[in-house]
Amino acid sequence: MTDKALRLGTRRSKLAMAQSGQVADAVSRVTGRPVELVEITTYGDVSREALAQIGGTGVFVTALRDALVHGEVDFAVHSLKDLPTTQPEELALAAVPVREDPRDVIVARDALKFTDLPRGARIGTGSPRRMAQLNAYARTHGLDIETVAIRGNVDTRIGYVHEGRLDAVVLAAAGLNRIGRIDEVTDFLSVDTVLPAPGQGALAIECAASDADLVAALGELDDPHTRAAVTAERSLLAALEAGCSAPVGALADLLIDGPVIKEMRLRGVVGTTDGSRMVQQSTTGSVPLTHDGAMALGRELATEMLAQGAAGLMGERAH
Repeated sequence: MTDKALRLGTRRSKLAMAQSGQVADAVSRVTGRPVELVEITTYGDVSREALAQIGGTGVFVTALRDALVHGEVDFAVHSLKDLPTTQPEELALAAVPVREDPRDVIVARDALKFTDLPRGARIGTGSPRRMAQLNAYARTHGLDIETVAIRGNVDTRIGYVHEGRLDAVVLAAAGLNRIGRIDEVTDFLSVDTVLPAPGQGALAIECAASDADLVAALGELDDPHTRAAVTAERSLLAALEAGCSAPVGALADLLIDGPVIKEMRLRGVVGTTDGSRMVQQSTTGSVPLTHDGAMALGRELATEMLAQGAAGLMGERAH
Protein backbone atom coordinates (compact mmCIF):
# COMPACT_ATOMS: atom_id res chain seq x y z
CA MET A 1 0.00 0.00 0.00
CA THR A 2 1.13 3.53 -0.74
CA ASP A 3 1.67 6.00 2.12
CA LYS A 4 -0.27 8.69 0.24
CA ALA A 5 -2.92 10.34 2.42
CA LEU A 6 -6.44 8.96 2.21
CA ARG A 7 -9.13 11.62 1.70
CA LEU A 8 -12.10 11.28 4.06
CA GLY A 9 -15.25 13.11 2.99
CA THR A 10 -17.23 14.58 5.89
CA ARG A 11 -19.98 17.07 6.57
CA ARG A 12 -18.77 20.34 8.12
CA SER A 13 -20.84 20.26 11.32
CA LYS A 14 -19.03 20.03 14.65
CA LEU A 15 -20.52 16.58 15.26
CA ALA A 16 -19.64 15.26 11.79
CA MET A 17 -16.08 16.58 12.11
CA ALA A 18 -15.71 14.98 15.55
CA GLN A 19 -16.92 11.55 14.47
CA SER A 20 -14.95 11.70 11.21
CA GLY A 21 -11.82 12.63 13.16
CA GLN A 22 -12.28 9.57 15.37
CA VAL A 23 -12.70 7.33 12.30
CA ALA A 24 -9.68 8.97 10.62
CA ASP A 25 -7.50 8.00 13.59
CA ALA A 26 -8.76 4.42 13.47
CA VAL A 27 -8.22 4.16 9.69
CA SER A 28 -4.69 5.51 10.05
CA ARG A 29 -3.99 2.78 12.61
CA VAL A 30 -5.23 -0.07 10.38
CA THR A 31 -3.76 1.21 7.09
CA GLY A 32 -0.59 2.95 8.27
CA ARG A 33 -1.54 5.88 6.03
CA PRO A 34 -2.33 9.47 7.01
CA VAL A 35 -5.95 10.56 6.58
CA GLU A 36 -7.02 14.08 5.68
CA LEU A 37 -10.55 15.40 6.16
CA VAL A 38 -12.28 16.91 3.13
CA GLU A 39 -15.22 19.09 4.21
CA ILE A 40 -18.32 18.86 2.04
CA THR A 41 -21.50 20.90 2.42
CA THR A 42 -24.73 18.90 1.96
CA TYR A 43 -28.22 20.13 1.11
CA GLY A 44 -29.38 19.21 4.60
CA ASP A 45 -26.73 21.52 6.07
CA VAL A 46 -27.76 24.63 4.13
CA SER A 47 -31.54 24.21 3.93
CA ARG A 48 -33.50 25.78 6.78
CA GLU A 49 -36.64 23.79 5.98
CA ALA A 50 -37.86 21.05 8.30
CA LEU A 51 -36.33 17.68 7.36
CA ALA A 52 -39.78 16.19 6.82
CA GLN A 53 -40.50 18.95 4.25
CA ILE A 54 -37.30 18.42 2.23
CA GLY A 55 -37.85 14.67 2.26
CA GLY A 56 -35.32 13.77 4.97
CA THR A 57 -34.01 10.71 3.05
CA GLY A 58 -30.46 11.30 1.88
CA VAL A 59 -30.27 15.08 2.36
CA PHE A 60 -27.08 14.76 4.43
CA VAL A 61 -25.63 11.99 2.28
CA THR A 62 -26.03 12.72 -1.44
CA ALA A 63 -23.20 15.28 -1.75
CA LEU A 64 -20.78 12.96 0.08
CA ARG A 65 -21.73 10.06 -2.16
CA ASP A 66 -21.32 12.22 -5.28
CA ALA A 67 -17.80 13.14 -4.13
CA LEU A 68 -17.02 9.42 -3.70
CA VAL A 69 -18.37 8.48 -7.12
CA HIS A 70 -16.38 11.28 -8.79
CA GLY A 71 -13.16 10.31 -7.01
CA GLU A 72 -12.91 13.57 -5.04
CA VAL A 73 -12.60 11.59 -1.78
CA ASP A 74 -11.50 8.02 -1.04
CA PHE A 75 -14.05 7.22 1.65
CA ALA A 76 -16.82 8.94 3.62
CA VAL A 77 -18.27 8.76 7.11
CA HIS A 78 -22.01 9.14 7.71
CA SER A 79 -24.30 8.93 10.70
CA LEU A 80 -25.88 5.63 9.71
CA LYS A 81 -29.40 6.80 10.53
CA ASP A 82 -29.05 9.39 7.70
CA LEU A 83 -28.39 6.74 5.01
CA PRO A 84 -31.19 5.83 2.59
CA THR A 85 -32.00 2.13 2.93
CA THR A 86 -31.06 1.34 -0.69
CA GLN A 87 -27.30 0.89 -1.16
CA PRO A 88 -25.90 2.14 -4.53
CA GLU A 89 -24.11 -0.64 -6.42
CA GLU A 90 -20.99 1.46 -7.04
CA LEU A 91 -20.46 2.10 -3.31
CA ALA A 92 -19.56 -0.38 -0.57
CA LEU A 93 -20.70 -0.03 3.04
CA ALA A 94 -17.22 -1.15 4.07
CA ALA A 95 -17.60 -0.86 7.84
CA VAL A 96 -20.11 -0.28 10.60
CA PRO A 97 -17.97 0.24 13.73
CA VAL A 98 -19.08 -0.58 17.28
CA ARG A 99 -22.24 1.38 18.05
CA GLU A 100 -22.37 4.25 20.52
CA ASP A 101 -25.25 4.60 23.01
CA PRO A 102 -28.40 4.50 20.81
CA ARG A 103 -30.67 6.30 23.30
CA ASP A 104 -32.29 9.69 23.02
CA VAL A 105 -31.66 12.17 25.82
CA ILE A 106 -33.26 15.29 27.26
CA VAL A 107 -31.43 18.53 27.98
CA ALA A 108 -33.86 20.47 30.17
CA ARG A 109 -33.82 23.65 32.21
CA ASP A 110 -33.10 23.38 35.92
CA ALA A 111 -31.64 19.87 35.40
CA LEU A 112 -35.16 18.45 35.15
CA LYS A 113 -35.98 14.87 34.17
CA PHE A 114 -38.60 14.31 31.44
CA THR A 115 -41.27 13.20 33.90
CA ASP A 116 -40.58 16.21 36.16
CA LEU A 117 -41.20 18.85 33.49
CA PRO A 118 -43.98 21.31 34.41
CA ARG A 119 -47.45 21.17 32.87
CA GLY A 120 -47.45 22.61 29.36
CA ALA A 121 -43.69 22.17 29.01
CA ARG A 122 -42.38 22.97 25.51
CA ILE A 123 -40.02 20.27 24.22
CA GLY A 124 -38.06 20.92 21.03
CA THR A 125 -37.22 18.27 18.42
CA GLY A 126 -37.02 18.12 14.65
CA SER A 127 -37.99 14.45 14.61
CA PRO A 128 -41.56 13.21 13.97
CA ARG A 129 -40.43 9.89 15.56
CA ARG A 130 -39.50 11.60 18.81
CA MET A 131 -42.67 13.72 18.78
CA ALA A 132 -44.89 10.67 18.28
CA GLN A 133 -43.36 8.68 21.13
CA LEU A 134 -43.02 11.55 23.61
CA ASN A 135 -46.64 12.56 23.02
CA ALA A 136 -47.81 8.94 23.34
CA TYR A 137 -45.91 8.54 26.61
CA ALA A 138 -47.35 11.82 27.92
CA ARG A 139 -50.90 10.72 27.03
CA THR A 140 -50.60 7.41 28.87
CA HIS A 141 -48.82 8.87 31.93
CA GLY A 142 -50.91 11.98 32.51
CA LEU A 143 -48.20 14.45 31.43
CA ASP A 144 -49.06 17.70 29.66
CA ILE A 145 -46.38 18.59 27.09
CA GLU A 146 -46.14 20.48 23.80
CA THR A 147 -43.65 19.26 21.19
CA VAL A 148 -42.15 22.08 19.12
CA ALA A 149 -40.50 21.51 15.71
CA ILE A 150 -36.92 22.86 15.62
CA ARG A 151 -33.82 22.55 13.43
CA GLY A 152 -30.20 23.43 13.94
CA ASN A 153 -26.98 22.04 15.36
CA VAL A 154 -26.40 20.97 18.97
CA ASP A 155 -25.36 24.48 20.06
CA THR A 156 -28.51 26.01 18.55
CA ARG A 157 -30.83 23.43 20.08
CA ILE A 158 -29.38 23.56 23.60
CA GLY A 159 -29.32 27.35 23.24
CA TYR A 160 -33.13 27.39 23.01
CA VAL A 161 -33.23 25.93 26.52
CA HIS A 162 -30.62 28.31 27.96
CA GLU A 163 -32.47 31.28 26.40
CA GLY A 164 -35.73 30.16 27.99
CA ARG A 165 -37.51 29.67 24.64
CA LEU A 166 -38.00 25.96 25.36
CA ASP A 167 -38.16 23.91 28.54
CA ALA A 168 -36.22 21.01 27.02
CA VAL A 169 -34.80 19.62 23.80
CA VAL A 170 -34.32 16.00 22.70
CA LEU A 171 -30.98 14.93 21.24
CA ALA A 172 -29.10 11.70 20.54
CA ALA A 173 -26.78 10.48 23.29
CA ALA A 174 -24.23 9.32 20.70
CA GLY A 175 -23.77 12.77 19.23
CA LEU A 176 -23.27 14.42 22.62
CA ASN A 177 -20.81 11.68 23.59
CA ARG A 178 -18.79 12.24 20.43
CA ILE A 179 -18.47 16.00 20.95
CA GLY A 180 -17.77 15.67 24.68
CA ARG A 181 -21.02 17.25 25.92
CA ILE A 182 -22.77 14.28 27.50
CA ASP A 183 -22.53 15.96 30.93
CA GLU A 184 -25.18 18.47 29.80
CA VAL A 185 -27.82 15.71 29.62
CA THR A 186 -30.47 15.96 32.33
CA ASP A 187 -32.27 12.68 31.50
CA PHE A 188 -31.54 9.56 29.46
CA LEU A 189 -34.74 8.32 27.84
CA SER A 190 -35.18 4.57 28.21
CA VAL A 191 -35.69 2.74 24.92
CA ASP A 192 -38.91 1.49 26.52
CA THR A 193 -40.10 5.13 26.45
CA VAL A 194 -38.63 6.27 23.12
CA LEU A 195 -37.24 3.80 20.58
CA PRO A 196 -34.35 5.39 18.66
CA ALA A 197 -34.17 5.92 14.92
CA PRO A 198 -33.05 2.87 12.93
CA GLY A 199 -29.24 2.89 13.02
CA GLN A 200 -29.02 5.62 15.68
CA GLY A 201 -25.63 5.72 17.40
CA ALA A 202 -23.91 3.83 14.58
CA LEU A 203 -21.59 5.18 11.91
CA ALA A 204 -21.32 4.06 8.28
CA ILE A 205 -18.00 4.08 6.41
CA GLU A 206 -18.43 3.99 2.64
CA CYS A 207 -15.97 3.78 -0.25
CA ALA A 208 -15.98 2.85 -3.92
CA ALA A 209 -16.97 -0.80 -4.34
CA SER A 210 -14.27 -1.14 -7.01
CA ASP A 211 -11.43 -0.35 -4.55
CA ALA A 212 -11.05 -3.86 -3.13
CA ASP A 213 -7.93 -3.01 -1.08
CA LEU A 214 -9.63 -0.10 0.65
CA VAL A 215 -12.84 -2.08 1.21
CA ALA A 216 -10.76 -4.78 2.93
CA ALA A 217 -8.74 -2.29 5.02
CA LEU A 218 -11.80 -0.37 6.19
CA GLY A 219 -13.52 -3.69 6.90
CA GLU A 220 -11.17 -4.17 9.86
CA LEU A 221 -13.22 -1.52 11.68
CA ASP A 222 -16.49 -3.42 11.16
CA ASP A 223 -18.36 -4.80 14.17
CA PRO A 224 -20.48 -7.81 13.07
CA HIS A 225 -23.03 -7.49 15.89
CA THR A 226 -23.60 -3.79 15.24
CA ARG A 227 -23.91 -4.47 11.51
CA ALA A 228 -26.46 -7.26 12.09
CA ALA A 229 -28.51 -5.03 14.40
CA VAL A 230 -28.61 -1.98 12.14
CA THR A 231 -29.27 -4.15 9.08
CA ALA A 232 -32.37 -5.57 10.78
CA GLU A 233 -33.52 -2.08 11.84
CA ARG A 234 -33.03 -0.62 8.37
CA SER A 235 -34.73 -3.62 6.76
CA LEU A 236 -37.78 -2.86 8.91
CA LEU A 237 -37.69 0.78 7.78
CA ALA A 238 -37.40 -0.22 4.12
CA ALA A 239 -40.21 -2.78 4.34
CA LEU A 240 -42.47 -0.14 5.88
CA GLU A 241 -41.58 2.01 2.84
CA ALA A 242 -40.72 4.79 5.26
CA GLY A 243 -38.07 7.46 4.74
CA CYS A 244 -35.56 8.35 7.45
CA SER A 245 -37.72 11.33 8.52
CA ALA A 246 -40.81 9.12 9.09
CA PRO A 247 -42.07 8.59 12.67
CA VAL A 248 -40.50 5.11 12.87
CA GLY A 249 -38.37 3.90 15.77
CA ALA A 250 -36.47 0.61 15.76
CA LEU A 251 -33.85 -1.09 17.88
CA ALA A 252 -32.26 -4.52 17.62
CA ASP A 253 -30.50 -5.58 20.77
CA LEU A 254 -28.67 -8.72 21.79
CA LEU A 255 -30.03 -10.83 24.62
CA ILE A 256 -26.94 -11.97 26.52
CA ASP A 257 -26.68 -14.64 29.22
CA GLY A 258 -23.25 -14.37 30.82
CA PRO A 259 -20.65 -14.76 28.06
CA VAL A 260 -23.19 -16.23 25.62
CA ILE A 261 -25.16 -14.16 23.12
CA LYS A 262 -28.48 -15.99 23.01
CA GLU A 263 -30.80 -14.12 20.67
CA MET A 264 -31.53 -10.84 18.95
CA ARG A 265 -34.69 -8.90 19.75
CA LEU A 266 -35.98 -6.38 17.23
CA ARG A 267 -38.50 -3.77 18.35
CA GLY A 268 -40.33 -1.34 16.11
CA VAL A 269 -42.79 1.49 16.60
CA VAL A 270 -44.67 3.84 14.30
CA GLY A 271 -47.19 6.46 15.33
CA THR A 272 -48.92 9.70 14.54
CA THR A 273 -46.92 12.71 15.71
CA ASP A 274 -49.61 13.67 18.25
CA GLY A 275 -49.14 10.27 19.89
CA SER A 276 -52.81 9.35 19.60
CA ARG A 277 -52.26 6.18 17.55
CA MET A 278 -49.28 3.87 17.84
CA VAL A 279 -48.32 0.46 16.50
CA GLN A 280 -45.55 -1.19 18.54
CA GLN A 281 -44.32 -4.74 17.93
CA SER A 282 -41.27 -6.87 18.65
CA THR A 283 -39.84 -10.15 17.46
CA THR A 284 -37.03 -12.31 18.83
CA GLY A 285 -34.89 -14.80 16.98
CA SER A 286 -31.43 -16.29 16.77
CA VAL A 287 -28.69 -13.74 16.07
CA PRO A 288 -28.50 -13.39 12.26
CA LEU A 289 -25.18 -14.63 10.94
CA THR A 290 -25.74 -13.30 7.42
CA HIS A 291 -26.94 -10.09 5.79
CA ASP A 292 -29.97 -11.95 4.40
CA GLY A 293 -30.85 -13.26 7.86
CA ALA A 294 -30.80 -9.77 9.36
CA MET A 295 -32.88 -8.44 6.46
CA ALA A 296 -35.44 -11.21 6.98
CA LEU A 297 -35.83 -10.30 10.67
CA GLY A 298 -36.69 -6.72 9.73
CA ARG A 299 -39.13 -7.73 7.00
CA GLU A 300 -40.87 -10.17 9.35
CA LEU A 301 -41.52 -7.45 11.95
CA ALA A 302 -42.62 -4.95 9.28
CA THR A 303 -45.20 -7.45 8.02
CA GLU A 304 -46.65 -7.74 11.54
CA MET A 305 -46.71 -3.95 11.96
CA LEU A 306 -48.38 -3.38 8.59
CA ALA A 307 -51.02 -5.95 9.55
CA GLN A 308 -51.68 -3.80 12.64
CA GLY A 309 -52.25 -0.69 10.48
CA ALA A 310 -48.77 0.89 10.56
CA ALA A 311 -49.00 2.22 6.98
CA GLY A 312 -51.82 4.59 7.85
CA LEU A 313 -49.80 6.26 10.61
CA MET A 314 -46.81 7.41 8.62
CA GLY A 315 -48.23 10.14 6.43
CA GLU A 316 -46.39 10.26 3.10
CA ARG A 317 -44.61 6.95 2.44
CA ALA A 318 -41.25 6.90 0.69
CA HIS A 319 -40.94 5.49 -2.83
